[in-house]
Amino acid sequence: MIVSPTEPFKLVFSLYQHEFLGYLLEPFVVKLTLKGEYSLQSQNISGTNVKDFKSGLSKEQIRLVELTSRIQQDAIYRKFNTNRKLKRDEFFKKVYQTKDGGPVLKESINAYLENYRQEIYKNIKGQNFFIMGSDGIPTWKEIQMVEEPIRVYFHFKREATKTIYYPILKCGGEKVKFQFKNGLIVNDSPAVLLLDNLMYFFEDHVDGKKLRPFLNKSNIEIPMSIEDTYYRKFIVPLIANFNVYADGFEISYEKEEFTTRLLISEVKGQGKLFEEGEEESKDLLLELAFLYGNYEFKFDNFSDPAYVYLERTEDSWKFHKIKKNLQAERAVIHFLKDLGLDLRAGRVALPKSKALDWLNQNLKRLEEYPIEVQQHVGNASTYFLGYAHVDLKVTEKNDWFDIEAEVIFGEFRIPFKKFKYYILNNIREFQLPDGTTASIPDTWFSMYSELFENMDKDEPRLKKQFVGLVQLLHQDGILTAMMNRKLAALADFEEITDVPLPEHFNGELRPYQKAGYNWLNFLKDYGLGGCLADDMGLGKTVTTLAFLQKIKEENPGIPSLLVLPTSLIYNWQKEASRFTPELRVMVHYGTQRSKDSNAFQFYDLVICSYGILRSDIDFIKHFRFNYAILDESQSIKNASSANFKAVMELNTKNRLILTGTPLENSTLDLWSQMSFVNPGLLGSLNSFKRKYQNQIEKEKDESSLAQLSSKIKPFMLRRNKRQVAKDLPEKIESIVYSQMTEEQEKLYDETKSYLRNQIMQEAGKPGMLVLQGLSKLRQIANHPAMVLPHYSGGSGKGIDILSRIKEVVSEGSKTLIFSQFVKHLKFVAEGLRAEKIPYLYLDGSTKNRMELVNRFQNSAEELIFLISLKAGGVGLNLTAAENVFLLDPWWNPAIEAQAVDRAHRIGQTKTVFSYKFITQNTIEEKIVELQNTKRQLFDELILEEESFFKSLSTEDILQLID
Repeated sequence: MIVSPTEPFKLVFSLYQHEFLGYLLEPFVVKLTLKGEYSLQSQNISGTNVKDFKSGLSKEQIRLVELTSRIQQDAIYRKFNTNRKLKRDEFFKKVYQTKDGGPVLKESINAYLENYRQEIYKNIKGQNFFIMGSDGIPTWKEIQMVEEPIRVYFHFKREATKTIYYPILKCGGEKVKFQFKNGLIVNDSPAVLLLDNLMYFFEDHVDGKKLRPFLNKSNIEIPMSIEDTYYRKFIVPLIANFNVYADGFEISYEKEEFTTRLLISEVKGQGKLFEEGEEESKDLLLELAFLYGNYEFKFDNFSDPAYVYLERTEDSWKFHKIKKNLQAERAVIHFLKDLGLDLRAGRVALPKSKALDWLNQNLKRLEEYPIEVQQHVGNASTYFLGYAHVDLKVTEKNDWFDIEAEVIFGEFRIPFKKFKYYILNNIREFQLPDGTTASIPDTWFSMYSELFENMDKDEPRLKKQFVGLVQLLHQDGILTAMMNRKLAALADFEEITDVPLPEHFNGELRPYQKAGYNWLNFLKDYGLGGCLADDMGLGKTVTTLAFLQKIKEENPGIPSLLVLPTSLIYNWQKEASRFTPELRVMVHYGTQRSKDSNAFQFYDLVICSYGILRSDIDFIKHFRFNYAILDESQSIKNASSANFKAVMELNTKNRLILTGTPLENSTLDLWSQMSFVNPGLLGSLNSFKRKYQNQIEKEKDESSLAQLSSKIKPFMLRRNKRQVAKDLPEKIESIVYSQMTEEQEKLYDETKSYLRNQIMQEAGKPGMLVLQGLSKLRQIANHPAMVLPHYSGGSGKGIDILSRIKEVVSEGSKTLIFSQFVKHLKFVAEGLRAEKIPYLYLDGSTKNRMELVNRFQNSAEELIFLISLKAGGVGLNLTAAENVFLLDPWWNPAIEAQAVDRAHRIGQTKTVFSYKFITQNTIEEKIVELQNTKRQLFDELILEEESFFKSLSTEDILQLID
């Protein structure tokens, strides 16, 4: 029967007994008559339709409707039934009437119902309450709720053979006669009593189960045979929570002074909360106990307002009821929780080392509170509890740090070196002279393992390369360090002495380059290796050349070795001839190279590639170099590679590495490079993987990252372009020289010979065939596949371009890449896709030019923009770029300048780095020379390619291909 929400109605809660779920309340809306009385027209209301009657209900009523809806049989069926083939009645019968119904499911349903009933009865007062009729009428019998709660008085009378137990109920001082009155306990927790048409609630959260037996009996008799058990399990908690009157035994009400005790005992077979070493065979149980006078009680989670101690007298019993100091107990729990120990359950089992660490760290505060810490007499060991620390001092000597240290456990002072075996083998217990067992704190294993691993085997001392470790421990307050101010400042590059530039250095260093030069000299003075890791384009080469020239002038006659990728040999040769012409340079390369290392002694610098070093290491390793320098040192990042194995065999006094990307893929990249620079600095490979790689890359452990950083920081100088921006001009232009691969060089020489013959056969000005031939040479210098689709060999320039792109991407800087050959851009794009590097692309066929420009200017992910020179050389504003790559030289340098100016223009706030890629010993080198000799012509006239060629003589063209 439907009730309209627009007509007068009232919300009622109707009580009925479910066959399996007990007494339930169901909400109804009942239509009112014209006189305001209840009609027979009613409708069930639930959480699904309560919104229809929202205007006539309070927030509290809506909440009660939602709560009571959740305990109806349909709601229980939907929530707990997992077998959709079972109908509702079948489900309840299976759960409550069959053995295979599952006691766990039954308990879950009952707990769910009890939880909601508690909330409902807590808020039901003041609502309209009825008993449902057998015909389903929700307003069959109205129930009045008694405002004042009932107080229960439990009575016990002990006789010779039994104890009689019965309750007395009082409401407003009047006794409530409830026995043999057809009363009902309609809810257990909290107890709700229905008597006639009255509903009673109770004080002190009485459990209805304690009252239900007395609805139909006057008392319960407890035989003497079970008296002991009954008194302990039933009467003790009853006295703790309620008013109990005794006849035949005594209840003593006492008030005692409150103190706290933390009990420590060993337990075996407990589940671990933390994974520990195999020697961790036991846990320690920490239990909280409160002392009231002479009575000790284990903490019971505030479940009762009092503690009860049962004492057996000569012929009876005495119950000592001690009122709890709940405020003080709660304060103890909060205090311990603030210290990191959660004892809300009264006890916790922790791995022994964790428990003892916590106790030793907090013992002083526990004593001050005060909380007494007591070890169980049955423990297998007596544990040291108290202050433990390491008194550690490190003093700088000539080539070492001397270590003076003692470990202090209370009154005992023990030499630090005695703990080396324990720390390195993860053994946590150390026996003190008095027989007590000291637990080595967890933090000591992380603090001192590095120290012990790197200490000299025979003496307590460290090599100076571990200055970063000493500084870290000093900063963390772990040790006192006495060292030279210059060495102490190394980590921050402060107070490093300014070193004059060498006399025969042709050039100037920018301020940051001069700082790098000073740093290299500082490391040399201390016999330490280093990594110069500035961003690409900041001048690592010129800084190193200045340093090498200084070495030559200070100590001539001892050669240094420079190992690098083949493609960089020519770059270094050209830069050395420009900046350090006095430096005698030998290039150890090619099939005609010497196989006698004695040839090195006549030079200041020997340059060789990684490949040649691998081939010739058997005799190169016998020559003693002053410095071994690795350029692009990421080439040895793989510790199992032939490159790494070869450089580690070098015989050298000093070591230096240069790289713009010291870390490309993994922290293991650092291990291999720093192991070359300062052998032993980062320990063994397996140790590094365990302590740093796994912790940093998998566990994301910041402390391990900080520790690794502190160890390498003194030996790595890295400046990015933003850091040194104030020292940079607006634009820096560089040439990157590449070497052809063998197959590429062979094809180039064949094409060049053919073209030369054609030119010699033509009379007068060169024709179109010659122009096409020159273009073909230029494309082969880029990549032979541009003219031979089936070419499967490599390209020296292609390798270098991709390497440089990866480097600028690792810096996070944006780069424009120009080529006049669309095919060349396509090859670069193919390489970027293989490396999964995002890029943008623009050539003459591109329609959405401005969309691409906006994406490049504003996107943080798209760092690379490939642009054909003709399509994007003018008209685009791309000031987000810091780098410009010119993949091939153009006849007219003005066209190249226009391309660079896409980034270097008004609105640019950063220095623009321009890199022109030139293949060595090809027409590209000749084009650069021609640009310089014909610059006046370009300055006076902007010429197209065709008209430019008309200005060239046959001699000019022959010079291009010679």
